[in-house]
Amino acid sequence: MANNPGAKKAIRKIARRTEVNTARRSRVRTFLRKFEDALAAGDKAVAKAAFIEAQSELMRAVSKGVVHPNTGSRKVSRLAARLKKLDQAAA
Repeated sequence: MANNPGAKKAIRKIARRTEVNTARRSRVRTFLRKFEDALAAGDKAVAKAAFIEAQSELMRAVSKGVVHPNTGSRKVSRLAARLKKLDQAAA
């Protein structure tokens, strides 16, 4: 247990950051779910728009330090590959 004032303050700061980061992570998952739904529906236009939003949100999470840069890039790459696959299937 924290005994000195600096350690107590650190605990308060960590609690605030955890709350913010949890919200950001949840937001990313929401946009990823929207992309998944668009892919499942097979609508190219909606999937493309959802991909752009999901990519933007993922990269924002990377810039804020919520997601590791390599993880963000990997996820965007996989989403792009799935979008491309949908385009090729429809063509």
